[in-house]
Amino acid sequence: MSNMLYGGDEIGALVFDLGHYSLRVGYAQEDTPKAEIPAVVGIGEDGNCNSVRGEPMDIDDKRPDNNITQSTPKYYVDTTILHVPRKGMEVASYMKDGMIEDWDHFEKVLDYTYSKVIQSNAEYHPVLFSECPWNVRNKREKLTELMFEKYNVPAYFLVKNAVLAAFANGRATGMVVDSGATHTSAIPVQDGFVITGGICKSPLGGDYISMQCRQFLQDNDIDLSPSYMVGSKEVVKDHDKPRWVKKKNLPEVTKSWHNYMTKKLVQDFQATVLQVCETPYDEKSVSTAPSVSYEFPTGYRQDFGNERFRIPEALFDPSVVPMRGGVVGNTIVGVGNIVTTSVGMCDVDIRPALYGSVVVTGGNSFIQGFPERLNRDLSMRIQSSMRLKIISANGCAERRFGSWIGGSILASIGTFQQMWISSQEYEESGKSQVERKCP
Repeated sequence: MSNMLYGGDEIGALVFDLGHYSLRVGYAQEDTPKAEIPAVVGIGEDGNCNSVRGEPMDIDDKRPDNNITQSTPKYYVDTTILHVPRKGMEVASYMKDGMIEDWDHFEKVLDYTYSKVIQSNAEYHPVLFSECPWNVRNKREKLTELMFEKYNVPAYFLVKNAVLAAFANGRATGMVVDSGATHTSAIPVQDGFVITGGICKSPLGGDYISMQCRQFLQDNDIDLSPSYMVGSKEVVKDHDKPRWVKKKNLPEVTKSWHNYMTKKLVQDFQATVLQVCETPYDEKSVSTAPSVSYEFPTGYRQDFGNERFRIPEALFDPSVVPMRGGVVGNTIVGVGNIVTTSVGMCDVDIRPALYGSVVVTGGNSFIQGFPERLNRDLSMRIQSSMRLKIISANGCAERRFGSWIGGSILASIGTFQQMWISSQEYEESGKSQVERKCP
């Protein structure tokens, strides 16, 4: 074991918080991540790579023979460069079910992170990585091997993101309700360890809500042309058809990239317009609620009333939204249900502690009224003698980057410094060390 201390101000540990929607990265001891990088990579054969001014990065495969670089794919990483229309650029995610699926693309993002965000060599910084609680052993070992073998990090640690979210809210024991892009999960944490047998997951997350929003907008014949297509537009009255002119000289973009940009538009719509009812959805009760106006990139503006409550209701009561094929989605349970199911799968002795610290995190929990509705649903489901406390950070960054902030706190604590897997330990015991030291 190395005697070197990895905490403190001398050598900054890096915290990587990996999610299906984005990768958050920054230095331990800081309040917010230095960068949030989308968990997708643009892949193109475009030879004119530096045509965009201020382009963050164009990563070539490093081959010794320069004659073959022309046929090598170009990789485009980060928001600034991904949002530029390019001919033939495909967009692909390297994540699947909260775990890394495409390691080559993930490496491109790490290369970009070190060279453009951190702007420092990897061997100077210990790395704390977050992982989903159901991550499998071979992927954990592969990430460990990658960090030590390719990036030569001096020390490394892998920790469950639910544990970090609890730490960020000052809890070592609690029920972490994480509503992210692909799913909503209830993860019980006891004394800083995930109770694996109590994890409950639902496939209802931000992507599901985006799909419902897109379906609703298309059914209402609303033009979802992303802003990259709009050259100029005229101001039109509400409910008039938009009048806009398409940009000239647009390259022939791929379907995957166009869909990615359309999804960005729909996500902006859902963040601006949607709201969760405090009580189960009822058309009469929401008819008196104020409507919200939204302007689309084409210049079309519309007020949204009942539907802005009806769409996110699916998170708490999936039966309200018909699934494809006319089947009603009552086989999937809502958020309140997965929390009570998860607690029920845990030991009776710790259930009061879990209900007393229900930590709400994840980007999807930003839908207005989400924590309040969860509080009501759980209050109706549990015994009146059980004390319930919902913990949801008021600040946008605190809830959105909950896991990252927890990692920032953990990596800077003095007593944690002896927990790192050092490069010496890796050389002695290999990648299997991660199973022993990182529960």
